[in-house]
Amino acid sequence: MKIGIFTDTYFPQVSGVATSIKTLKEELLNQGHEVFIFTTTDPKVHGEEEDIVRFTSVPFFSFQDRRVAIKGAHRALKRAKELQLDIVHTQTEFSLGLTGKYVAYQLKIPCVHTYHTMYEDYLHYIAKGKVVRPTHVKLASKFFCNQSAAVIAPSVKAKRQLLNYGVTQKIEVIPTGVDLKRFETLANRAIREELNISADAPLLLSLSRVAKEKSIELLIKAMPDVLQQQSTAKLVIVGDGPAKKELENLVDSLALTDSIIFVGEVESSQVHAYYQAADLFVSASDSESQGLTYIEAIASGTDIIARVNDYTENLLQIGGFGALFQEDEEIAEAICRYLSQVKKREKSEEERKVVLNSISSEVFCEKVLQFYRETIRQYSYEKEAAIRFNK
Repeated sequence: MKIGIFTDTYFPQVSGVATSIKTLKEELLNQGHEVFIFTTTDPKVHGEEEDIVRFTSVPFFSFQDRRVAIKGAHRALKRAKELQLDIVHTQTEFSLGLTGKYVAYQLKIPCVHTYHTMYEDYLHYIAKGKVVRPTHVKLASKFFCNQSAAVIAPSVKAKRQLLNYGVTQKIEVIPTGVDLKRFETLANRAIREELNISADAPLLLSLSRVAKEKSIELLIKAMPDVLQQQSTAKLVIVGDGPAKKELENLVDSLALTDSIIFVGEVESSQVHAYYQAADLFVSASDSESQGLTYIEAIASGTDIIARVNDYTENLLQIGGFGALFQEDEEIAEAICRYLSQVKKREKSEEERKVVLNSISSEVFCEKVLQFYRETIRQYSYEKEAAIRFNK
């Protein structure tokens, strides 16, 4: 099968969307399919890249570390014709998403879409939420998805949101998988040594884009209470983003510079080492549509403290992979209670295999391939029916 993936974000940009696309691409290639990425230019990329077509782009006006293409629809169509694509898979509702729809329409092939982002959690980036309202998100998402042949939602939470928006096209829940082999590689204690954290100190890990919607400030504000019970605990914040300076100032104001460490962005090949060095992966975010970091933590054997929602409840209910909290004030209590357990609930190998199998990149790819096949079959049937009707 020849698949064209259209996305506004791809490596070297770091995001859950880019990671999801790369995971899918690599697994599709492993299974003998051809995958072509249509994406934006990036200042860090120079020269030609195999199977990647980049289009002139500029930073998104209110989201400077993300980009939008400003031209290239006709070039995309020409290249897609040359490649003889079987299906278009859009992974953005913006520039390259619209281009993908145009290409699919012109080539008379199906266009499927993955709805990655809960946009209502990001409205503050545009004129502080005073211009674009939730109603606009609802209408735009509904229109875009209903113009797709079928839609992938990475979680039940995302599917429920789309149904609430009025999306009537087929929606399939397919969680993003991870390459388990990458996380099975055992990292040594070098991370703790680099950060000057002793082997017996509780290490709490936050790994995400450092931005308002990730609610990292709640983890920072919970640390004084954590330190009262776990005096040697360290919070390690991995990632970069627009809120970093503000959060660093918050740490200074709370006199927590000895207990909270900002690492910055790390290479994807090193992510597993941070998970494995940690005692707990902690998150106060409620903006995740797929929670890829939770999956990576489980794959690394690291337990999780997270906010309760539909997604985390489904993920953690299978067998003692962490604990959930409801209110902001419960974060410190949840962390300390979990750390102080003399004997944490042991996860059986069978329970672990059930979860890991469900989140593997192989299973993810197979589900997407089946989704492609069913969509192509249905699209061909409807096209043939339309031809017969018009005769």
